[in-house]
Amino acid sequence: MQNLDLSKVREYGHLDFLAKQLVEGFITGLHKSPFHGFSVEFAEHRLYNNGESTRHMDWKVFAKTDKLFVKRYEEETNLRCNIILDVSSSMYYPVKNNGKLNFSVLASAALANMLQRQRDAVSLTTFSDHIEVQTQCKSTSNHIHKIFVELENVLDRTQKNQGTSVVETLHLIAEKIHKRSLVVIFSDMFEDINNAEKVFSALQHLKHNLHEVLLFHVVDKKTEHDFDFDDRPYEFVDLETGEKVKLQPNQVKEQYVNTLNSYTHDLKIKCGQYKIDFIEVDINLGFDQILASFLAKRAKMR
Repeated sequence: MQNLDLSKVREYGHLDFLAKQLVEGFITGLHKSPFHGFSVEFAEHRLYNNGESTRHMDWKVFAKTDKLFVKRYEEETNLRCNIILDVSSSMYYPVKNNGKLNFSVLASAALANMLQRQRDAVSLTTFSDHIEVQTQCKSTSNHIHKIFVELENVLDRTQKNQGTSVVETLHLIAEKIHKRSLVVIFSDMFEDINNAEKVFSALQHLKHNLHEVLLFHVVDKKTEHDFDFDDRPYEFVDLETGEKVKLQPNQVKEQYVNTLNSYTHDLKIKCGQYKIDFIEVDINLGFDQILASFLAKRAKMR
């Protein structure tokens, strides 16, 4: 399930079922990895921090895993998580399977399922050139169901030429979230890459308001970052403007790759400076990269 064919997402059933399968598969995988003992009931334990009291140490888990875990109680499990999903036209690439968008929708659904298991509150915001959907941040079953419905609506929508407004959206989110939260962003961050300071300022705004931020930079690495195409004429179409250009990839590859690598490098550096977790996600590598990064981030927020 971790390498689910994105073009066949809807053939497998409802999104909530797919998300549950992804999370359960991931948890099962933890038992077979060096993290064995992290527990299917991972909401009930956390790693022991040096220097703290051993009063709530789970010695049974220690005996099985040789790792120190502390029993965690209800008040420790409450997290507020805001999932921010880019649904602009560039996210429909690769067009044959709406690759980045389908991937991000299913990844968002998997996180919503994981948050529900841990009794955390979650909200969903979708945006293109404006905020399209913004739910409240709750943990009830009805609310989680509403989020799945909204995500399914994204899968069912017809692609149209819509730009990206990452900057405006992140500024608005920073102002609207009044309680310290984890903000999880799924986006290719393709907005005016020649004027990246605006993007950096918006990310900094979230941190200035004391939110934790996890940015999943979603890409199709082979074609978008490496510009790996056969050496023959292509017609490239800008999914946001509809503009078309005919050329051979080798005519522009060096300049394209250098420009994009420079932007991505600067984005990584700025995120590091702002203490934002920047995860470059190749949609061809499955969903474990999302779930593992999320759990690592959540473990730090205590």
